Parts: sequence; structure tokens; C-alpha cells
Amino acid sequence: MELKIIVPTYYRVKSGQTLTAVSIAFRVPLPLLARENGLSDEPFAGQILKIPQSFGNAYTVKGGESKTLLCGSPEQFYARNGTSALYPAQTVFV
Repeated sequence: MELKIIVPTYYRVKSGQTLTAVSIAFRVPLPLLARENGLSDEPFAGQILKIPQSFGNAYTVKGGESKTLLCGSPEQFYARNGTSALYPAQTVFV
């Protein structure tokens, strides 16, 4: 039997919860979550956020890795992660 994690499409923000906390809980890169929801500030309690469905596997970046190595091209990296930034210890979709 294979265990499959099901990610909801939408999520209601709890009181005191930050965008970073939601990002970590659903293993979605923070910039992608913010972009998908048009956010430039923290969400408010009760706000419904769209949780982007995985575009690949979540991966923690190691030093020396490039966007092309991880996703095939810088454009694919941006499309999957909602950011052009790449740094060690960052969680991204590959």
C-alpha cells in the first residue's frame, strides 16, 4: 500500500498564522503561494488561500545547484516556484 499525501486546493487561514507557516505546512514555495493569491502582505484570519498543486517534487536546494539543473531552464524554475531566487536550504519544486 502506498501512502499518498492529499493537498487541499483551498485553505482557510487561522488566527495568527503567517504566509510562511502556510507555505511550510503545505510544502509550497513561499513566493509561489504569495503569487497565486495576489498577496504582498500577510493574510488575515479567515482568508481563503488557493494552495497551488504540486508541479513536481519538493526539494531542498544544496550549494552550487542551478535553475537549469533543478528544472531544465530558468523559465521552468520560475513557473514551478514563483520566484527567480535560488539559494541553499530553499525549498523548491523540481
